[in-house]
Amino acid sequence: MTAPPGGAGAATLRPWQAVAIVVGIVVGAGIFKTPALVAGQVPSVGWMLALWAAGGLLTLCGALVYAELSTTWPSHAGEYHFLGRAWGRPVASLYAWARFTVITTGSLVLLGYVYGDYATQLLPLGPHSAAWHAGLAIAVLTALNLRSLRSGANAQALMTALELLGLLLIVAAGLAVAAGFGPVAATAAGPTAGPAAVPGLPAAGPTAGALGLAMVFVLLTYGGWNDAAYLSADLRGRRAIAGVLLVSVAIVTALYLAVNAAYAAILGRAGLAASAAPAADALRVVFGAAAGQLVAAMVAMAALTSMNATLIVGARTAQALGEDWPVLRGLGRWDAGRGTPPVALLAQGALALALVVLAAAGGRGFQAMVEFTAPVFWLFFLLTGLALFRLRAREPLRPRPFRVPGYPVLPALFCLSCAGMLWSSLGYVGGQRLAGVSAAWVGLAVLGSGALALALLHGLERRARRI
Repeated sequence: MTAPPGGAGAATLRPWQAVAIVVGIVVGAGIFKTPALVAGQVPSVGWMLALWAAGGLLTLCGALVYAELSTTWPSHAGEYHFLGRAWGRPVASLYAWARFTVITTGSLVLLGYVYGDYATQLLPLGPHSAAWHAGLAIAVLTALNLRSLRSGANAQALMTALELLGLLLIVAAGLAVAAGFGPVAATAAGPTAGPAAVPGLPAAGPTAGALGLAMVFVLLTYGGWNDAAYLSADLRGRRAIAGVLLVSVAIVTALYLAVNAAYAAILGRAGLAASAAPAADALRVVFGAAAGQLVAAMVAMAALTSMNATLIVGARTAQALGEDWPVLRGLGRWDAGRGTPPVALLAQGALALALVVLAAAGGRGFQAMVEFTAPVFWLFFLLTGLALFRLRAREPLRPRPFRVPGYPVLPALFCLSCAGMLWSSLGYVGGQRLAGVSAAWVGLAVLGSGALALALLHGLERRARRI
């Protein structure tokens, strides 16, 4: 059973379930790590919070762009569909290759190991415990989502709620410390009670380079909201996805500002910048050493929530690729009754499990490679933003249930931010090394291997037509 043309199937998701999926993708393990990296690039808490607010505003601009694209061309294929309409099949297929082989499956492996590292603190499974936890999580979540989209979405809603409760605990602790009352205030030694200050922190206004690098980390933590586009065909009403995007971005922005303000109230900017685990250090200051197990459970839940959401949307690009390429028609199978692409889900899970084994055997090589694909990600993000301008020009009479307000200013701002992040990520990656090779070449290798694979598929397709 395959998806109908354009990937539009039965509407099986309610808006609140879609919001839970999007929030679950975005609010992952990053909020437990990147605030320290951002704090190390700025001279004050005010600058730090301003960057997180700016990240929310830029994300909102992107959400508005995606809302128009998703309501005008609803599809399970998301960005693959938009890129194909605007730039043609080769660009869309190259994106699908990069997403399936590295971006999505690699993210599952990285999130799986984050989950495994913290789950091991709660339930050790012997040698390679983190790998066992990661593999089991991928297998169980894949099976859950094979059962039906609704099963995966209901599980996502529960996990997202638990994850948000954990983050709200950090916010409550920060409010108690800032207010200076109650048993919490007596426990905390103030904003310097956390890690020792980092020497060399910026004392004056930040440089443009520091701001650019900080925004790379900020927008990385906001990353994933765009995956709402893959759910547009699963919602009742073509305008529903616009509301899902705007509500999700608003929730995430408010939560990130509150959590960062809490970190700063408990640890101070210097203490936050010096922290390798801000959530653990903040709760340890407030609640003592016993908070370690609680933090482990919080981070594990955050990683597990992001894994499940990534599984739900990740396989849809591969399914759309299978629809477009006859030689991959098995990958394009769609179960309309369950609302899932079963073959693509199985292929995605199998590849992720293989990468878990490779990562356990070979150390951090593949993990590093995945981290260095940021330029590839921002390149296709930029092309998706530019697709809005191209499609408005090419299809001006097409009905648009939602139009970006402030066009063309807001879409242009989104595209400029994508170009800036592409430039900043290239600068950051250019200084990294992988097995003695500049990491900037890794992204090019991903695109190059995709181009070769697609050329091979094209040749097989032409041969099949002759037979």
